[in-house]
Amino acid sequence: MTDSNTSLWRGQERSTWIRLRTLILLRWVAIIGQFTAITVAQQYYHVQLELALCYFAIGVSVMGNLTAILLFPENKRLSEFENFLMVLFDLLQLSILLYLTGGLNNPFALLLLGPVTISANVMSTRSTLIIGSVAVILTTLLAQFHLPLRTELGLVLDIPDILLFGNWAAIIIAIVFIGAYSHRISSEVQSMSEALSATHMALAREQKLTDLGGVVAAAAHELGTPLATIKLASSELIEELEDRPELKEDAALIREQADRCRDILRDMGRAGKDDLHLRQAPLSTVIHEAAEPHINRGKVVYFDEGPVADGDVQQPSILRKPEIIHGLRNLIQNGVDFAKSTVWVEAEWTSDQISVSIMDDGRGYPSHIIGRIGDPFMRRRRADRSSRPEYEGMGLGLFIAKTLLERSGAELQFANGADPYQTLTDQPDRKGAIVHVIWPRKLIDAQTGDTPVPSGANQPFQI
Repeated sequence: MTDSNTSLWRGQERSTWIRLRTLILLRWVAIIGQFTAITVAQQYYHVQLELALCYFAIGVSVMGNLTAILLFPENKRLSEFENFLMVLFDLLQLSILLYLTGGLNNPFALLLLGPVTISANVMSTRSTLIIGSVAVILTTLLAQFHLPLRTELGLVLDIPDILLFGNWAAIIIAIVFIGAYSHRISSEVQSMSEALSATHMALAREQKLTDLGGVVAAAAHELGTPLATIKLASSELIEELEDRPELKEDAALIREQADRCRDILRDMGRAGKDDLHLRQAPLSTVIHEAAEPHINRGKVVYFDEGPVADGDVQQPSILRKPEIIHGLRNLIQNGVDFAKSTVWVEAEWTSDQISVSIMDDGRGYPSHIIGRIGDPFMRRRRADRSSRPEYEGMGLGLFIAKTLLERSGAELQFANGADPYQTLTDQPDRKGAIVHVIWPRKLIDAQTGDTPVPSGANQPFQI
């Protein structure tokens, strides 16, 4: 990874840290609930409890909250380890309180799921497994070891063994299921968020490259005034240095170079953001532009463009959208990465649609993930990692390509050329991965589509 990418991932990891104030607020809610439950059980139902020990356990949570408020700033965010310690403390405190109030005979034993759920949503897999394992151990211990609940008359409030076992089994199953479910959903949401962030960065980079002409045009406009000043000053110097020919030649050289800079900037300005020709290009030109960074990477890339049997003979001119260029570039890169020797890029068009197919002669996609291609951070083609050990293989490139191309209105289909049931190609040598991209022509046609590019002559900048 580059330094910028490393910073991105560090920032995203940091963004998953939660505020200390959030956990403090949740703990205050728990403290109020615990105090209320004990008070009601003792005052209204006359349950005999070890009040001193119970209030001591609650007091420990109160002291922990007050200490955190006094020692840490309001915007303090907990790291992975700090969050782990906070949740583990809450789990142990709740378990001690349950030990003092009947163990699993206490209906509030279900609250053991709370710390596990928090851990599953905001912590790593390792931390979640530790918290979950501790919760399972504590639940098992509470089923056997606890202080009994007694009524005012001294009767022990114990539920039948079969119900006690049912409570234990239900809590254990809930810990495992809810923990796994919450962690999986949270991981997928975070992965999707990170992948979309990377997609936006890729699109922004491509947009900057596309807008480079506009920057050049603006530079030509802004530099016009100082160049005119230099030219005027040098002309005056030439007139004043008639008696000093050696200095007059230098002043003439300055004026000549100022004129040269003016001409260069004028030419560059014409290719700026107001250049109508840069807003559109023939389909083949856009495809070659997308493939250009991967042409000389040791694999042969063949291009083939043409209409289908009943299509227009003339090649369409399409919008030079950054989404299209970067999306196709990622797909071509993927083909070059995994091809044995050859990649084919084919473009076809009709009066209604435009399609681009990218095929290679590699091993293709594993059959069990064809339906999941395009999901971010999905490990794929593990067999090829021996030849390209530096390749992460997390599916982010395909996710970015799929997202950007679908944003431009395209529909993507993935298949393997070796699959006898695929219908994307009938060429036997193209047995590797196949990506078929289809646009409704009206969405990207620069001349007859929904957003045609204006025609006419560009207006050059006057300097």
